[in-house]
Amino acid sequence: MNEKANILIVDDEEVVRLSHLRSLEAADCNARAAEGGNEAIQVMEQQSFDVVLLDLRMPGLDGMDVLKTIKQRWPESEVVIITGYPCIESAKQAVRLGAFNYLTKPVGPNEVIKAANDAMNQKRWALRSELDDQQTTDTNVRQQTDKLTIH
Repeated sequence: MNEKANILIVDDEEVVRLSHLRSLEAADCNARAAEGGNEAIQVMEQQSFDVVLLDLRMPGLDGMDVLKTIKQRWPESEVVIITGYPCIESAKQAVRLGAFNYLTKPVGPNEVIKAANDAMNQKRWALRSELDDQQTTDTNVRQQTDKLTIH
């Protein structure tokens, strides 16, 4: 990855969290883990994350509720769902709610790194598009202002 990405791993299984942490840190990412939805929201209130790797089935606040909250409060964060219980309906719902990707467990280290990298590229692309739109608007405003002052 080009710049150090801030990535949050949310999974109630400790072995999964540790595995993803190791993989992402080896790929030169800043990775942090939360063992549930409530903890994930608390962590996100303290620090911004570029990418969130999110399990769906967790005790307490489940992944869909966490996804909704993230997209409402931190829409610039890309969310990758990683679930051991895939189904078409949850995939559709996740995409409707703004998930960037939907992966099925088990996922290996290379898949985790690729998913995080793809999400970061999406975020960079979105930011570039936003900047381009702003520059286009600024240019159009300047052109309109120039026309007004010339006449």
